[in-house]
Amino acid sequence: MAHFLEDFKAGIERDPATKSSFELFFTSQGLHAIWNHRIANLIWRAKLRTLARVYANLAKLLTGIEIHPGATIGRRFVIDHGVGVVIGETAIIGDDVLMYHGVTLGGVVNAEVKRHPTIGNNVVLGANCIILGDITIGDNCKIGAGAIVVKDLPAGKVAVAPTATVR
Repeated sequence: MAHFLEDFKAGIERDPATKSSFELFFTSQGLHAIWNHRIANLIWRAKLRTLARVYANLAKLLTGIEIHPGATIGRRFVIDHGVGVVIGETAIIGDDVLMYHGVTLGGVVNAEVKRHPTIGNNVVLGANCIILGDITIGDNCKIGAGAIVVKDLPAGKVAVAPTATVR
């Protein structure tokens, strides 16, 4: 339950367009997707895999955000304008991550291995960025809108489109 309250508070603190708790609760598809993922993930960890995927698919229909129930998501995660977000099964997202619409955390191999990215703490993922494969994005990184990242990014770096130049 603590994660749910932290997610809610993080949404209020990091979304300047949201004017009230009431508004956030009733209008944030990102918050709804995160909360539904936390429930789907509990079902997934209880080894009720098909039920977890059905639940996650229903949440996707309601929010436009696809989060595999096997994904690991840290505390105070915020998805702002989240339509089109896709988070794969073996993705790991750290604490205090801010993600914008259209972000993909995808895989590049078709095998039962860790195939999705690991995102560190305090990372900002810009709109429509794509992060592929079992790579690590270090703490305090920023990925610009439209960037495609396929290699590890050390802590504190910035990757910008079109070629994910590291700064």
